[in-house]
Amino acid sequence: MAPALLVVFVWGLAFGSFLTVVAHRVPRGESVVAPRSRCPGCGTGIAAYDNVPVFSWALLRGRSRCCDSPISVRYPLTEIGLALLYVLTVAVLWGEWTEVALGIVFVSALVVVTVTDLERRIIPNKVLLVASAVGLAIVVIGDPGSLPERLAAAAGAGGLLFAAALAYPKGMGLGDVKLAAVMGLFLGRNVAPALLVALLAGSIVGLVIIARDGAAARKRAIPFGPFLALGGLVGLLAGDRLVDWYLQTLG
Repeated sequence: MAPALLVVFVWGLAFGSFLTVVAHRVPRGESVVAPRSRCPGCGTGIAAYDNVPVFSWALLRGRSRCCDSPISVRYPLTEIGLALLYVLTVAVLWGEWTEVALGIVFVSALVVVTVTDLERRIIPNKVLLVASAVGLAIVVIGDPGSLPERLAAAAGAGGLLFAAALAYPKGMGLGDVKLAAVMGLFLGRNVAPALLVALLAGSIVGLVIIARDGAAARKRAIPFGPFLALGGLVGLLAGDRLVDWYLQTLG
């Protein structure tokens, strides 16, 4: 398995570099295909040898070659993070190839959503639509029998967060609602522990901020997308065990 995981890691670095472009351009309405990557400082096109994931950033010490502008550390962190998530997904789901394919698409979407929501408070519809379309195609080809459960989970998860958005519109956006529905599509029944983890993590962070900043914290918006992404990872990698444990405990 080790050689395969090494290939997956390298692939994750390369695709992570592409996803940093997606996360930057899609919320701004720009094409992810052209033009080629540009310097964030002066707009000069970046040469291929300066666009190698992680290594170019390290060799350039986080500065652009053309004008010495700083290059955000989020680029190598996103690349390494996605590569590690790919390795973890393949290692945990090894042998369940439909689930592996779904997991790769799912974590890719979660990484983009996390970056865009943290930076711009946006969960791009285009990213969710593409992920959903690819996920549906994988399910129809590899595991069509699970489609009813996945669609029901998508409706249930989206409906739950939509009710929360109606009750507390300042704390929950429609982007979060749509992301929850996409999570249901990819995770099926495992979306239940995923949402529980997301709500618990978000509540803990909110309470910590309130304890630190007092009443002023109530006016501060906290993006919920990253918490949903965290819950989605838990649902993907440990959801079956959590659901089975819960059902056995009830039984």
